Amino acid sequence: MTITQADNAHVFRSLHTPAAPLALANAWDVASARVIEAAGAPAIATTSAGVAWSLGSPDGDFLTRDRVLELVGRIVAAVAVPVTADIEGGYGTDAAGVAETVTGVLAAGAVGVNIEDSTRPPTELAMRLAAARQTADRAGADLFLNARIDTFLFGLGDPETRLKETLARAHMYVDAGADGIFVPGITDTATIAALARDISVPLNVMAGPGAPTVAELGALGVARVSVGSGVAQVAYAAACRTAQELFGTGDYDSLAEGMAFPELNALFSEPH
Repeated sequence: MTITQADNAHVFRSLHTPAAPLALANAWDVASARVIEAAGAPAIATTSAGVAWSLGSPDGDFLTRDRVLELVGRIVAAVAVPVTADIEGGYGTDAAGVAETVTGVLAAGAVGVNIEDSTRPPTELAMRLAAARQTADRAGADLFLNARIDTFLFGLGDPETRLKETLARAHMYVDAGADGIFVPGITDTATIAALARDISVPLNVMAGPGAPTVAELGALGVARVSVGSGVAQVAYAAACRTAQELFGTGDYDSLAEGMAFPELNALFSEPH
């Protein structure tokens, strides 16, 4: 049976529930996406940082739209589960440029996007979100639009009013068409619970060492848990350790921790 983009979009949307939060181990290329899917992922999310590094660029809106969309298309074609793409600020200088990016994301077969405000004025992201929503609606596509708020991640504004500012942005972004709100940079349970209570759409947080477990986050009201560039950083750390061992002591012991060649190769041996 052929799985359509509409099918995957419906599945992806249904996965956002605090009862069993959607856990996303963000991928950065086809191989990482296939490995993550084989581990049991119900969906694949890309990491803009990991993608940028794999393509020889720093993170932070330095990549061109075409390079990102080409990779998204490759990942979509390689996995059977829904794919959502991190498109940073939208890869456009204005809302019209973001609309072009979203058109390309839909053509690539993805069912969701992340768009971040970064240090832009909130009204700017609201316009970008509205353009993305209108573009998907005109195409008749069910696109899950996840709006990332960077107040906590970047330490923006007064700490005493940061939660209030984050909620104000969240309400503005939902009004502009966001289906989910992503607030990275928080692990404090009281803050997470306050966000979940006051945001009417699924809440996404970014987790890492020291953060509550996926189940604990779900109990706080979180519907989606991402690890951002974390998996890519672990993979590159393994490459660094192995190289340092080879060039230092001349040993190869760390290679024993790698995936077995037949297991990894088998992920690409048959049509998916």
